[in-house]
Amino acid sequence: MKGLKRLVFVCALFLMVQNAHTAGFQLIEQGVSGLGNAYAGGAASAEDASTIFFNPASMTRLPSQFIFGLHLISPSAKFKNDGSKTVLGSALKGGDGGDGGENALIPNLYYLRRLGDSYAFGLGVNVPFGLATKYPKDWVGRYHAVESDFKTLNINPSLAYKVTDSFSIGGGINIQYAEATLSNMVDLGTAGFLAGALPVTASQNFDAFAELKGDAWALGWNLGILFEPTRDTRIGLSFRSKTNFKLEGDVKYDVPLAVKPLATANKMVNGDVTANITLPAIASVSVYHRDSEKLALMADISSTGWSDFRELRIKFKSGQSDSVTTENWRNTLRTSVGASYYADEKNTFRFGIAYDRTPVPDPQHRTPRIPDGDRTWVAAGYGYKYSQKLSFDLGAAYLFVLNDPKIDKTATGEDTLRGALKGTYDCNVKILSASVNYTF
Repeated sequence: MKGLKRLVFVCALFLMVQNAHTAGFQLIEQGVSGLGNAYAGGAASAEDASTIFFNPASMTRLPSQFIFGLHLISPSAKFKNDGSKTVLGSALKGGDGGDGGENALIPNLYYLRRLGDSYAFGLGVNVPFGLATKYPKDWVGRYHAVESDFKTLNINPSLAYKVTDSFSIGGGINIQYAEATLSNMVDLGTAGFLAGALPVTASQNFDAFAELKGDAWALGWNLGILFEPTRDTRIGLSFRSKTNFKLEGDVKYDVPLAVKPLATANKMVNGDVTANITLPAIASVSVYHRDSEKLALMADISSTGWSDFRELRIKFKSGQSDSVTTENWRNTLRTSVGASYYADEKNTFRFGIAYDRTPVPDPQHRTPRIPDGDRTWVAAGYGYKYSQKLSFDLGAAYLFVLNDPKIDKTATGEDTLRGALKGTYDCNVKILSASVNYTF
């Protein structure tokens, strides 16, 4: 037991320093076996202990088990400028920013313990949300974003109870930690001109660098039910609550000496900041059907309540005006179908496809921090049972981000000094995963 506690602690530290960017900034990569099916049937499949995340009620179907998985997520986000301009009408200087996507290695850990015939306990440690994009400080969109890094750690103890032979319930508490780093350049040259303090030639020639960091803890919960109308069919429903964070941290500025008086006059000084962010609720309905001895079919519909993400507002204790980015995200649906082929007792082959809508409503609300778009998943996986106690899973997926997401900002309101960033993104995401599973 001491060894398990140490492993949970080490995994938790590892999770806290990793990050990634996928759909919105939700990370569904919470189990390796499920990746091969594009997470179709996630709340009903009950393949292994990763069901602690997808539907804790399914733990009643499984033996005591320990799983450790790793997911390499490789997003690509390449911007092509299309006439971006300052509020003064001059072209925004700088290159296209290269590839803003940041690779990440995401681990998850699951421990399931049977407590007699009717009860089961589970502990999951994972990363349910995260993003990372990074651009050069001199790229064309630098006033909107340089670095964006948001990471979470979720510790999820759960219990499940088998009410009848065909009906189980389960639930858990989510103890979450969130940490964020956001940075961008500030066009103090243009700000000085608009204030009548600098000539027009100062525009884009006096860029300051602003970096904000903050973190917070919060609590959430999750519930699930599993219904088995026949021996070969399972229906699962699960719900994860939204989580409200109040991040507290600080802002640091790097300001050119020539415009420091202007920055000070606008209260752009190092100090404390706060920001509220709500991570959305997620509801899923899944079906799993064993069509024959060798073939299983599955499907899933999941809804994510992204409409709670109305804006990103940073408040400064110095008295500086709030920094606001209006998001106006919308709720989304993710649909997936998959199949598993059980070649024999040792070998399982998995396949799946999914369609995942972006929460970003239009080009006017898309930002280079999260250049998200609708996507189609194509996934495959393989499971190998080495012995009654030890097994391994591999998974891979390619996410096609559709229709080259566009950004169409105007240099008005909150974006007056950020500029009218206009252009198109070429995006995709590649995922490779592996896990080791030990049954005891």
